[in-house]
Amino acid sequence: MRIAMWSGPRNLSTAMMYSFGNRADFSVMDEPFYAAYLAQTGSPHPMSDQIIAAHPTDPVKIAASCLNEGAPHLYMKHMPHHMLDGFPMDWAKDCVNIHLIRHPARVITSYTIKREIPTFEDIGFGQQTALYNQIGGLVIDSSDIRDDPEGMLRKLCAAIDLAFDPAMLRWLAGGRSEDGVWASHWYGAVHQSTGFAGAEGALPKLSGKAHDVMIQAQPHYDLLYGQRVR
Repeated sequence: MRIAMWSGPRNLSTAMMYSFGNRADFSVMDEPFYAAYLAQTGSPHPMSDQIIAAHPTDPVKIAASCLNEGAPHLYMKHMPHHMLDGFPMDWAKDCVNIHLIRHPARVITSYTIKREIPTFEDIGFGQQTALYNQIGGLVIDSSDIRDDPEGMLRKLCAAIDLAFDPAMLRWLAGGRSEDGVWASHWYGAVHQSTGFAGAEGALPKLSGKAHDVMIQAQPHYDLLYGQRVR
């Protein structure tokens, strides 16, 4: 089985990668198209020069690597906005495609702590709904996972015909060998964790540019939220 987990930034995506990576029967890939995206767009992300230097930037070769088998399964953490026009997508057609979503107010608030107030394109909501319309797949909401990690992971595993493994619920603190070089900037909280954090509180209140971006993203979130595994 090859799982392509599609998620925007600041969305429990690294914790989910650690969850699946903690299974003995899975290997993982961490955002394989990130360096290619940066190399082609020149987007001024934190550590962009280091990322481009440390990771492959040829999208054709990266796509070929996404066809590799795992041990015996492969879990790939992907971001929809990394898939630029012209990047190969044929590799995804035989994957189990899953779309991980989070309320945009929470995404924007978390993103701003690590970088700056994002643009609509930075957080990938439009690209994710377009990708969902293109390839389909399951949808799961990060808040549902945090509310009931075992229950929701059991439901997700059942939906993709994969036996649930309790190892998915706990992992050792610290980084993993599969982490991208960007982990030192983005993964601080998950490196301190040993499992999924508890339920989230009230939605953050946004204003100004952050609120405008949330208004753009909200219809895309609502569309996928209605399709989520419950």
